[in-house]
Amino acid sequence: METITLSELLKAVNGRLLDGFDRLDTPVFQVETDSRSIHPGTLFIPLVGERFDGHVYLNSALEGGAAGCLTAREQECRLPGKYYVKVDDTEKALGRLAAWYRDRFPIPFIGVTGSVGKTTVKDMLAAVLGVKYKVLKTEGNHNNNVGLPLTLLNLDSRYELAVLEMGMDKFGEINYLAGIVRPDVGIITNIGDAHIERLGSRENILKAKCELLPHIQKDGLVMLNGDDPLLLRLRDKTPVPAVFFGQGEGCVYRAQVTGGDGVSHIHCRITTPVMDREVKIPALGEHMVYPALIAAVVGERFGLTPDQIERGIGQFVPTRMRMNILHRGSGITILDDTYNANPQSMRAAVSVLADSQSSYKVAILGDMLELGPFAPALHAGVGEYLGEAGVGCLVAVGQLAEHIAQGARDSGVPVVICCRNSEEAKAVLPQVVRPDCTVLVKASRGMRLEELTARLLELTAEG
Repeated sequence: METITLSELLKAVNGRLLDGFDRLDTPVFQVETDSRSIHPGTLFIPLVGERFDGHVYLNSALEGGAAGCLTAREQECRLPGKYYVKVDDTEKALGRLAAWYRDRFPIPFIGVTGSVGKTTVKDMLAAVLGVKYKVLKTEGNHNNNVGLPLTLLNLDSRYELAVLEMGMDKFGEINYLAGIVRPDVGIITNIGDAHIERLGSRENILKAKCELLPHIQKDGLVMLNGDDPLLLRLRDKTPVPAVFFGQGEGCVYRAQVTGGDGVSHIHCRITTPVMDREVKIPALGEHMVYPALIAAVVGERFGLTPDQIERGIGQFVPTRMRMNILHRGSGITILDDTYNANPQSMRAAVSVLADSQSSYKVAILGDMLELGPFAPALHAGVGEYLGEAGVGCLVAVGQLAEHIAQGARDSGVPVVICCRNSEEAKAVLPQVVRPDCTVLVKASRGMRLEELTARLLELTAEG
């Protein structure tokens, strides 16, 4: 973060400086919402949630070195030498600060949303654009009302582009986040079933994602998946020019899988108005053509050559627990995709498993959350797909995953094991791992199946 003054902070957040401090030129070097991460000169912003209130930690943050804080309370007892800025809502004030701070930087901003693949697209964009530019990107799961503003506040004069991921689980969230970012390029990867419990239908999910559109800059661009029938409805209806990308014949920007080794990479042919070449993507799964294609389109827009785009695609590294390919001894491969899950990403992951060259294929799948009354049928559908994909063994973890198990049995999966939780699943792992096998581990984040990946690594450690 570049230094701002207390005077600028007050204007940015529409705050009121409480009595007892009058040095408006006091510098603000950093913003923190975690009282355990305080450095000298930090502005501490106490957030308030359903189960916590950061105001409880105000004194410890200030005593730990924070120069001042925002507060939604009057704070009658204040520490001397510290500034207190009164705001109506600390989280909204964080968003206002980020939106104000964003305007200090005359660089392009790229906003990514969609039901599936946001993080992979963000990482691929950063890899490709990073060949030519210094790129700020969303780290980890910082794609919400808190994480996105904090990411923006990491901007400084070094950066030449920003790639920001925007998540949501209800109406209004994309509108809020996109209003802060105001992207030059907006991307909607697809419309799926993620968060359908709250939104009720894919049509409503489309409406929620389309909250991005009014916030794209007037001379900007929106990129839409041309293979998604819901997004195709937006043709000639967007407020800025739209580019439709995909594998279908009707897409000007196209990509087709041309091969791969089933172990570490696929090949695809990318065709755009200025580029037609085969590239190597260091990841598995046909779905990976979409992030590569998106990165090619955006790369062209910002002046990258086909050679630079190809080099950037080759440098792609996924976020941890996003289809990380872990090669072990005795021909064992672990596909760690435990970051999150929904029906579409589950099927894509199972396709990767099916394409592996191993003689034995194991799926360790847990509950997909936030699907509401659609959950039983959507879980059963994943189970049925396991049989179609030729998976030899399923370990189903969780209550909802029992529907995956039933679908798997019905579709002919030879071995189906149900476990109530990851602790039970750990006990069966030695039974299902064998030489020359590939093991997929995937579930919603709340299931914590990364613990099973860790156990698999222990079981397959050499020596």
